[in-house]
Amino acid sequence: MSACSKEREAEEVLDTPAHMVAGRHVGGRDRRDMMKHAWDSYRQYGWGHNELKPLAKKGHSTNIFEHHTPFKLDWTVLHQARIEQSSLHALLLSLKLTREKRRGQNGNSQLGATIVDALDTLYIMGLHDEFKDGQEWIEQNLDFGVNAEVSVFEVNIRFIGGLLAAYYLSGQEVFKMKAVQLAEKLLPAFNTPTGIPWAMVNLKSGVGRNWGWASAGSSILAEFGTLHMEFVHLTYLTGNPAYYQKVMHIRKLLAKMDRPNGLYPNYLNPRTGRWGQHHTSVGGLGDSFYEYLLKAWLMSDKTDTEARKTYDDAIENGHLERKMGHLACFAGGMFALGADGSPDDKAGHYLQLGAEIAHTCHESYDRTVLKLGPEAFKFDSGLEAVAVRQNEKYYILRPEVIETYWYMWRFTHDPKYRQWGWEAAQAIDKYCRVSGGFSGVKDVYSSNPTYDDVQQSFFLAETLKYLYLLFSSDDLMPLESWVFNTEAHPLPVLHLGNITLPGSEPAQR
Repeated sequence: MSACSKEREAEEVLDTPAHMVAGRHVGGRDRRDMMKHAWDSYRQYGWGHNELKPLAKKGHSTNIFEHHTPFKLDWTVLHQARIEQSSLHALLLSLKLTREKRRGQNGNSQLGATIVDALDTLYIMGLHDEFKDGQEWIEQNLDFGVNAEVSVFEVNIRFIGGLLAAYYLSGQEVFKMKAVQLAEKLLPAFNTPTGIPWAMVNLKSGVGRNWGWASAGSSILAEFGTLHMEFVHLTYLTGNPAYYQKVMHIRKLLAKMDRPNGLYPNYLNPRTGRWGQHHTSVGGLGDSFYEYLLKAWLMSDKTDTEARKTYDDAIENGHLERKMGHLACFAGGMFALGADGSPDDKAGHYLQLGAEIAHTCHESYDRTVLKLGPEAFKFDSGLEAVAVRQNEKYYILRPEVIETYWYMWRFTHDPKYRQWGWEAAQAIDKYCRVSGGFSGVKDVYSSNPTYDDVQQSFFLAETLKYLYLLFSSDDLMPLESWVFNTEAHPLPVLHLGNITLPGSEPAQR
């Protein structure tokens, strides 16, 4: 396709009236086509397995978190500098990606991660036959009594989050039942002297442990701090106070502890209740903890003011780095989401920060041959928004850039975000689509890239969902009513009013 025809196609999208954009066709093409191809390929070649190998055309079920969790972002924030769109140097937010030696496993069990992750996307898109197929598999095959060691964090955000979202959207009781069954399997991870959970737990035996590399056997802030949304909903749905009490115990314990520089250290020993290494950051091993503070406030109908204050305090701390990672690009959407309600009339400031991150991350896409963003990129030595190391040049179908485009579109309605999203969708469809699904690519700067042969479950859960929502009207999944967890599974805002969650204290505004 020529550059001119691409521009015409993008213009067709952007010129489409709002009521047409909310329909199923944009630019003469079903906007659900990519999702249907990804799902149908998985259905044909990998059904029941955790993920699909689209070139080999077979499923695989080992190390389902291998491609998702080794990369923890270290997003440190610069607030004093004035943002200038003309420069990518020095005046940018700092979001630094660090690679961590993490290995989440679930043995060789078939837990159907792609099915659970994709359910809410299928439902939102109106793909009800496909949704029903997934529901039937879950009813008949999803068994959590397997001898499998899993990451508490990953299973919570993917499986419990996905099942809860499917329940809230469809009303089908099986999803709530399965979410509760799985949550019960995670509860033994909290059986520590302090109540801070282990990072991993065996679903059958209930035995927990931490990552061997984590500071003296410590638990990690971003992991035990990213359970709140899902566990609050479990208590809301079941009336069982245990879930709410577990996560509130974590918050109360943290509130009593020292916070160097206003931040919590990233390692906490679950046996002693003492900090591990006194390393603090608003990211790298702490990132989604702060994200979930903001979302806890939003999910509580803005009554959880303690969570909001802790979030605001945290993002006021930080320093400048000259490296960003694809994962860090989610923060543009997060700052936009948190802009309303910011202290000291800083809403405009944080919305602008979100816009600058979106711009920078778009540059990282635009400066590659494939128009897909690298895993990490730098801003110094004359190399702006460009990956330098070979092991940073890959794209594994990540959603974070499109996620930020969607949030920025919802809050500004600036048409460039739809244009940028359309460019990304076209590039994914052109370079990542294969006959057996979608695959990541190993070098976005090569005109003839090789594939990694993995169709990530988060591609269906997040990337394709955010693309669809980007070209939908605002009344589909309105942000006043829904809060998306860190795996893009939507959970409703709890308008509790005078209702008090079991095991909680009455909310105060």
